[in-house]
Amino acid sequence: MKEIPNQKPNQLQTTNYKLPITHIPVLLHEAIEAMALKKGSVALDATLGGGGHAKAILSALGPSGTLIGLDEDEDAISRVGKYLAEVPGKKILARENFRNLARVLKENGIFKIDAALFDLGLSSFQFEESGRGFSFLKDEPLAMTLGIGKERYSFTASDVVNKWEEENLRDIIAGYGEERYARRIARAIVLAREKEEIKTARELAEIISAAVPGAYRRGRIHPATRTFQAIRIAVNDELSALKAGIAAATEALAPKGRIAVISFHSLEDRIVKNFFRDEAKKENLLILTKKPIIAKEEEIIINPRSRSAKLRVAQKTEK
Repeated sequence: MKEIPNQKPNQLQTTNYKLPITHIPVLLHEAIEAMALKKGSVALDATLGGGGHAKAILSALGPSGTLIGLDEDEDAISRVGKYLAEVPGKKILARENFRNLARVLKENGIFKIDAALFDLGLSSFQFEESGRGFSFLKDEPLAMTLGIGKERYSFTASDVVNKWEEENLRDIIAGYGEERYARRIARAIVLAREKEEIKTARELAEIISAAVPGAYRRGRIHPATRTFQAIRIAVNDELSALKAGIAAATEALAPKGRIAVISFHSLEDRIVKNFFRDEAKKENLLILTKKPIIAKEEEIIINPRSRSAKLRVAQKTEK
């Protein structure tokens, strides 16, 4: 099996898919091509988000194909359901974390899938419209839960910020956010909450910005980016879910079926890379991307969030 190249712009397929107005799926054409979809196949979109990848997958599968779509966000299920309503093909959409995808497949009588896609980035809807505090530019309550309903989560971002010990705060900011100023940020959060509860995402962002050096504040990314990432990962137990999800998807793949994962930071990418490597050693997977596929400059200009995206692809062996 040939390795999938990190293609030049003129090598990409240029099929025009009609996409959601407010959400631009990352590495769309590369992901669809990498999945090697066939008419009538069964494919999993483990992260429906704005529905852009899902619509392209359905278009490739044709009327006889089946799409299983998962998302933890009830709004995403409703929104994408309407968006895909007129697209031919069977659609099974479930509000579920992808760590539980085996249960969804079993409940729907599906025993094998031909392809699986994981896009691990937040959708534009979650940043702009969820009201759950993902954006450090908004006066929104600190929740950062991927789904609706706090009862589904052990704790929220507000709990992390206002109740966790300083040492624990520092550890997750450094570990999950890979933030160099984790100690200073954790101290600043604790000092601020001693005066009054930190209630909104913007308040938290301002505390973080004030805690770091001026040069850091003037950097390419907002100084709160890594801390927000760390808190979100902790609230949603994202790294454990990722390990469980890609393992379950690999188990469900039919021989020669493909799994494609788009990650956005080094912790996720490392998990995917190591999982593929370990499965390849056990001869369960054949790695098709020696190096991850990244966005071309043309896509980065249109969609800056694609700058950090990495796509890795593997194929189930026939053993």
